[in-house]
Amino acid sequence: MRALLDVILVVLQLYVWILIAAAVLSWLVAFNVVNPYNSFVRSLGEFLFKVTEPLLAPIRNVLPNLGGLDLSPMVLILLIFFLQQVIAYYIYPYVF
Repeated sequence: MRALLDVILVVLQLYVWILIAAAVLSWLVAFNVVNPYNSFVRSLGEFLFKVTEPLLAPIRNVLPNLGGLDLSPMVLILLIFFLQQVIAYYIYPYVF
């Protein structure tokens, strides 16, 4: 059971890095640092969008509109950190 919890913790940490990569790529596209018409950038952007959007969309619906500022990745990262701490401190020590 501890091995399963370790896998869950690693997957959550990997998802945090995917969220950060999606945010950085969106900034690079917005500031014209990378060309969004490049096939690699487009495919990477589509992958990151498909992986992150199912969890970010409900958060965006709850958060108020702040203009061009999207706080949903930060809220999701904080929720993931909270979940990791709950697993590490309250579930992991009591699993044999």
